[in-house]
Amino acid sequence: MFFQDFRNQVNEKEGVHFPSNSYRQMVLQPAYDEARKHFLNSMIQIHIAHLKMLEEQNLVTSQQARQIGQAIHQLDLDYYKTHDYNPQFEDLFFRIENKLIELGGDISGNLHIGRSRNDMGIAIYRMTLRKKLLTLMQELLNLRSALIAFAEEHVETIMIGYTHTQQAQPTTFAHYLKAVIDQLTRDYQRMQSAYETINRSSMGAAALTTTGFPISRERMQQLLAFDDLIENAWDAVAGADYIAEAASVVQLAALNLGRTSQDFLLWATQEFNAFKLASPYVQISSIMPQKRNPVSIEHTRSLLSSVVGDAATVLQMVHNTPFGDIVDTEDDMQPYLWRAIDKLVGIYKLFGSLIVTMDVNKESLLRRAQNSFANVTELADTLVRSENISFRQSHKIVSLCVRELLAHHKESLSSLTWQLANEKCLQVTGKSLQINEIAFYQTLQPEYFVHIRTLKGGPAPATMRESLVQATDATVNLENWLREKTGNIIRAEEQLDQILKEWVQHD
Repeated sequence: MFFQDFRNQVNEKEGVHFPSNSYRQMVLQPAYDEARKHFLNSMIQIHIAHLKMLEEQNLVTSQQARQIGQAIHQLDLDYYKTHDYNPQFEDLFFRIENKLIELGGDISGNLHIGRSRNDMGIAIYRMTLRKKLLTLMQELLNLRSALIAFAEEHVETIMIGYTHTQQAQPTTFAHYLKAVIDQLTRDYQRMQSAYETINRSSMGAAALTTTGFPISRERMQQLLAFDDLIENAWDAVAGADYIAEAASVVQLAALNLGRTSQDFLLWATQEFNAFKLASPYVQISSIMPQKRNPVSIEHTRSLLSSVVGDAATVLQMVHNTPFGDIVDTEDDMQPYLWRAIDKLVGIYKLFGSLIVTMDVNKESLLRRAQNSFANVTELADTLVRSENISFRQSHKIVSLCVRELLAHHKESLSSLTWQLANEKCLQVTGKSLQINEIAFYQTLQPEYFVHIRTLKGGPAPATMRESLVQATDATVNLENWLREKTGNIIRAEEQLDQILKEWVQHD
């Protein structure tokens, strides 16, 4: 009797008809909330496109198409966007279908000829995701343009470049920024590739095996602004690599910008004193009056980590799932990627704004470069040319000089003399230096180091300006691609609106 009592208590709490209270609260209600927020417009567009295709294929008559189309037109979409889940209907699809039959009569049920919730759901997911990805790509381009403009202001801003967190060689702030710009460009290109995977139509796959009705998959592709078909019907409803690819791309973009934000957070310290953030991007301390906390960069870093986490959740939910239509890859999973994308959109906006409004401490960065050993690579290179010795010999001469200075607590090249270098040259090669003192001391200057690095990809101002011009020119092609894809969707939506109007106005 104990077990039966326990079962009765559960039935009392959960109910004895579908859906149970816990299933509704845990699964159906959240899925419905996401659907009414993200899917309603796409669902209606698919209804219109599918109805038009059925009419063209003579699977419904023109009169029937008008009747069903008028029912679609009468739907109060604002009602469904604002009203809560109704347990009478399993999901938003069945709730809309029920209303269409109520408005248009039983013939409205023919709207489902040759399709399933399976192929329709996948199409909706893809239509939703492609728009979010295009929004993200636009914001990425905005950040990229901001960084190009910022870099143009700093082609001669000397700073030390670091390797293994240690001072390495002089470079410029623009040189660092151009590396970030190039990385963003690759992020964009990966998003382009993901978009091509996403923007393929599943319509016509039906549940799994297509349909015996002579529908036109190609016409559905065209009407819904998909660039291609998913040819295999099983693949169309089972394949989750489109969302996994998008998650991977978004995750990598967040990881990439996270490394940059970590640099900027370090450079914001008073010890580095590389720049000063504008007032809208700092917060004060509750107890320490002197504090200007760079919280905007801190939040950027932590939110990027949450983007990585949400994207990882998507990949984990796909892991080891069966290759078929399955809920793991559908309603429960999709919101994690949307959330990751939406956060990354906001992060791009924030990061671009805080970058272009900061004041860079050029003098401090230059002094740090001057008062360091970062320039010794060029001294070693110069001695190879001037003394006609091997690089290993030159490297040893310079290394001995640095050791000598450090032994006497002198921690920059400003303390290095021609005489000391000559002494070490005699020690290593048995010959005196051939380079004159003027050329020798010029070699020790970080400005000289930067200006002679004119090879493609180097920090020399002329080289950097040319590189930034090329980046600006490339922006045109990137923006044109985005404009084309966005325009295709807008024109398709306008065409569907016009098709619906024609059905309504016919009477």
